[in-house]
Amino acid sequence: MKQLTIDTGVEEFSVNGRGVLRFNPADPNLYHRFFAVGRELDALDKELQAKTAALPADGAEAAAAGLVLLAEYDGRIKALLTRIFGPENDFDTLLGGVNLAGVGTNGKRVVQNLLEGLTPILEEGARRHLEARAETAVAEADAARAARSRP
Repeated sequence: MKQLTIDTGVEEFSVNGRGVLRFNPADPNLYHRFFAVGRELDALDKELQAKTAALPADGAEAAAAGLVLLAEYDGRIKALLTRIFGPENDFDTLLGGVNLAGVGTNGKRVVQNLLEGLTPILEEGARRHLEARAETAVAEADAARAARSRP
């Protein structure tokens, strides 16, 4: 069988030495999905805060209910990330099973740290995409001008 290799622009990123995240940073579809998820994350965060505030203040039952909420939040966020980056990227494995609602040493939620880490990569990819489109447009305009100037 012959092999056909197509450059899809997919790059690999080692995440905390635990796994490899694969995606094309210059894919405009991924870029739009990534930046659109912010509204959904905000809504989930507000929902989590409201549900947490409604929990009883003390006791083992309150603690257990809080842990259930955090596990649910984690699953929903990982489902959003899978929708953005594809099912081949297992964020549970990539992050060593860490709950995305958990807090990093910097005081931010793990999901926020993840998104902040990915944002410059996707912004650079978008820049490369736009530059490639501009180069193509210039080449097409040059070709059209050359065609018009031929006798």
